[in-house]
Amino acid sequence: MKPPRFDYHDPETVPEVVGLLKTLPNARMLAGGQSLMPMLNMRLALPDHLVDLNRVEGLAYIRETGGALEIGAMTRQRDIEFSQLVLERCPVMHEAILQVGHRQTRNRGTLGGSLCQLDPSAELVAVAAALEATIAVAGPKGTREIPFSGFPKTYMTPAIGPDELLTRVRFPLWPRPHGWAFVEFARRHGDFAVVSAVALLEEDRGTGPDEGGGEGARRPDRLGRALPRRVRGVPQDRGDAGRARARVVPAAPRRRAVPARAGAGPRAHRSGKNVILSAAKDLLYVAKKADSSGCALRMANERSR
Repeated sequence: MKPPRFDYHDPETVPEVVGLLKTLPNARMLAGGQSLMPMLNMRLALPDHLVDLNRVEGLAYIRETGGALEIGAMTRQRDIEFSQLVLERCPVMHEAILQVGHRQTRNRGTLGGSLCQLDPSAELVAVAAALEATIAVAGPKGTREIPFSGFPKTYMTPAIGPDELLTRVRFPLWPRPHGWAFVEFARRHGDFAVVSAVALLEEDRGTGPDEGGGEGARRPDRLGRALPRRVRGVPQDRGDAGRARARVVPAAPRRRAVPARAGAGPRAHRSGKNVILSAAKDLLYVAKKADSSGCALRMANERSR
């Protein structure tokens, strides 16, 4: 199908974008286009104006500053994938980005576009929730910051105004060494995740084991909010585990139930909640097996399939 008729705008600065969004009715922004273009072709989106962000200056970068990783909204997912800084300082993001679509889509897809789409099964959304990222947006009243816990307004709807633009994302970095893991369950690589989960764990040898966890995205309006809970039943194979702080953030399931095994019948389904808790426990186990350099062992997907 062909997209609907619209007026095309090609600004080059953030103030230009904000000015257009303030004056143009029913405008949509175009970043990588991996979600918007199919929606246009299927007439699921019917904007009167399309504001292209691809020539806007100063929105594509990856840098470390003040103990955090700052990434511009228009940074391509491919650039995140091949960034040595991301690999060294935020390995869980590197692990997650490899699960995002395919190489062709990562060439165009952007960080800001993925977060604004706010699909609960999106890998970068889960990482932002786990790392408690901060979102910076620019609007007519200047720039403001939104903690990711308050970024989702409702299902697939971010808490930004129609005249505001996401400009950067700040990911707090965990100290070295720390354990990390990311796991995703999908019918095929590149498909939307049926369920995914992120785990981070820092170990400080002290008086005894102290494990905690947070889970988010159980409801669309709770996406990314860390709800304290006790993660029990995590196997331990080290007696000197010491004290640990951990965060486990499962992403929302797209379906209520998933097959327990390939080719299983309707009676062999298990609930999405059980899959999430199982994945969270497995992830904590993997994250705990971090070596002295802080690189966690990867868990083979076959282990949980």
